[in-house]
Amino acid sequence: MASAKKIKVTLVKSVIGSIPVQRRTVKALGLKKIGSSIEHDASPTIKGMVRAVAHLVKVEEI
Repeated sequence: MASAKKIKVTLVKSVIGSIPVQRRTVKALGLKKIGSSIEHDASPTIKGMVRAVAHLVKVEEI
């Protein structure tokens, strides 16, 4: 059984000053504080969320 690709998303910039939609996207990704990281499957939904807040996060493939 092939495992799905995973990505690690890390919040590197503050959400202060960003628009409310971007704040909610960061929260929906599971990120809270600067430096917090979380692993997600690399689904199109998650990739779209990451693309919307690309200036606030760092993404690594696992």
